[in-house]
Amino acid sequence: MATDLVLKYGSTVALAESSFSLPGAGVTVVIGPNGSGKSTVLAAIAGLHRPAGGAVRTLAQEPTDVRSRVAFVPQSTKVNDALPVTVREVVAMGRYSSLGLIGRFGDDDREALEQALERLDLVDLQARHLRELSGGQRQRVFVAQGLVQEREMLLLDEPTMALDVVSARVIHEAIADEARRERPVVVTTHDFGEARQADYVLLLAGRVVAEGAPEQVLTAEHLAAAYGFAAGDLEGHLHLDDAAHQPAARRHVHGKPAAPTRPGGGRPRE
Repeated sequence: MATDLVLKYGSTVALAESSFSLPGAGVTVVIGPNGSGKSTVLAAIAGLHRPAGGAVRTLAQEPTDVRSRVAFVPQSTKVNDALPVTVREVVAMGRYSSLGLIGRFGDDDREALEQALERLDLVDLQARHLRELSGGQRQRVFVAQGLVQEREMLLLDEPTMALDVVSARVIHEAIADEARRERPVVVTTHDFGEARQADYVLLLAGRVVAEGAPEQVLTAEHLAAAYGFAAGDLEGHLHLDDAAHQPAARRHVHGKPAAPTRPGGGRPRE
């Protein structure tokens, strides 16, 4: 739950004052144009981005108290290709924070590791080094690292962006499986197909435009407000955002020039 939440990077506002309440179960999709605040909102939910105003509570806890209860898989997760680490070792890293003083894997840790590898279809790849994997396979490794933590909530920042069909399908199945296990999952995406399949949708454009069931949020009027189109332009089809679209701070009605912005005044790309 967020109340009058304001998120900033320095003097740049990523999310203007907004309030929203996400359900405690099922799959929530956060969607909006580039620069709309999606990644920043996810980081705030994870307790990794301090609000500039208002408050956010996750799992009924203050942000500083939720980090041990939430698994967060950011959009850009990098591992030095020179490190001699295997897929199995990278996934296992997700258990390190819960190993305690001894720091040794127990039976529960090994079982969680095997399940995560199996759920992301990584069993046959577990002995490979990350540098040997495709982009989609790598992304499955990092999602598995999130799953192996077995936290109360899973946060995924654009987990299927630009992935091959096989990897995207495997990750979608893992997300659905987490929801069946009654763990809330929050996913950011640009894909309206994913949003339509979600249980709940939060539509952003530098603020909260709408929230609720997909059919209540993904309307022509709401999408026009978020993406800057005339509502009539969306009738009969659904526009998919792409990387070339103007960030939310410069969104415009197509056919008219974008409003100028101050030099250096753009928002971080999300």
